[in-house]
Amino acid sequence: MVEAWAEKRVVISPDPTTLADSVAARLLNRVAKRLDSDALVHISLTGGTMGSAVLVAASRHPRRDRIDWSRVHFWWSDERFVPRADDDRNEKQARAALLDALDIPDANIHAIASSDDGVDLEGAAERYAAELARFAGEDGDWPSFDVCFLGVGPDAHIASLFPDRPEILITDRSTVPVRESPKPPPERVSVTRPVINSSQRVWMVLSGADKAAALGLALAGASYASVPAAGAKGRKRTVFFVDDAAAAQVPPELIDGEY
Repeated sequence: MVEAWAEKRVVISPDPTTLADSVAARLLNRVAKRLDSDALVHISLTGGTMGSAVLVAASRHPRRDRIDWSRVHFWWSDERFVPRADDDRNEKQARAALLDALDIPDANIHAIASSDDGVDLEGAAERYAAELARFAGEDGDWPSFDVCFLGVGPDAHIASLFPDRPEILITDRSTVPVRESPKPPPERVSVTRPVINSSQRVWMVLSGADKAAALGLALAGASYASVPAAGAKGRKRTVFFVDDAAAAQVPPELIDGEY
């Protein structure tokens, strides 16, 4: 069993605040390092409590203003199909937490269309797929994100790919409309698993005792159809950044104290 888990790292912080600060510092360090060798850096963001907390911590970090944000592009792994001003939008949360404080061109922020942008849900997914294709890498119809952030729900969903639903099995396109989501709001746009897994690094950030079972199943190599978090894998790194409460079911040998 340990061999099946060896490629995944678990990094534990004592509490959610320390977790957010730690991941934010790692993000800024990673972006700075990539900019030393690459012209552009692509980061995929996630929503949720911890997703926003990491961005708030990054906004407060002293290294924030030493990065050339004009060469950084931000994307989202999923979005709630609601009006642009709705507090449920991941874009709105990310802008308030970090993006509005950055010296970054508007063209570098690749938001998914909202319900008041004049397109339906299918059109929003198609528009986002076309935007991803504009920055396609050599081996796909989308960019390979340098870091793809993901939250993990208590049901082990990632992005808007929920357990035992058809969206998690789609591999022939980059985006998918999600209807009748088991978690409100009911309509969403999500990237598909191939987009996530073409990322260089997948960083899953989760906190709280209600996430412990999902984390345990993801580490145990459960079927991604029923445990979507088990199917997320970066090309170079797959890291679960968690707090003590979420790590309750993690075997000691899987904890990485050095990464």
